[in-house]
Amino acid sequence: MATLGELERAVMDVVWDHGGSVTAYEVKNVLDGARERPPAVTTLLTVLSRLARKGLVDSDRSARPHRYRAVASREEYIAELMHEALGDSRDRHAVLARFVGGVSKDEAAALRALLKGRG
Repeated sequence: MATLGELERAVMDVVWDHGGSVTAYEVKNVLDGARERPPAVTTLLTVLSRLARKGLVDSDRSARPHRYRAVASREEYIAELMHEALGDSRDRHAVLARFVGGVSKDEAAALRALLKGRG
């Protein structure tokens, strides 16, 4: 699973929040109000192309301007990162214990309910 740099994450947040396909200009409009130094459209096109190569967005180049859509939801992406991190560990139990030790009571209750639902 691809990790994201700061600008890539900001762009993906816009794509995920939008919920549909977006253009680089639409991403720029959102980032213009959210960043001290907003990136140029050409920079955003480069980032979106990089995200497409990483398999995080699909691009529709049949229309102008090109449109980009997330391949997976934010939650699916983060869950995959968590699975990857667990897979890289030599001691999965220790990693899980450390993770569970850092969650709130509400999050622990949610985890218990999810695990109970598995059967």
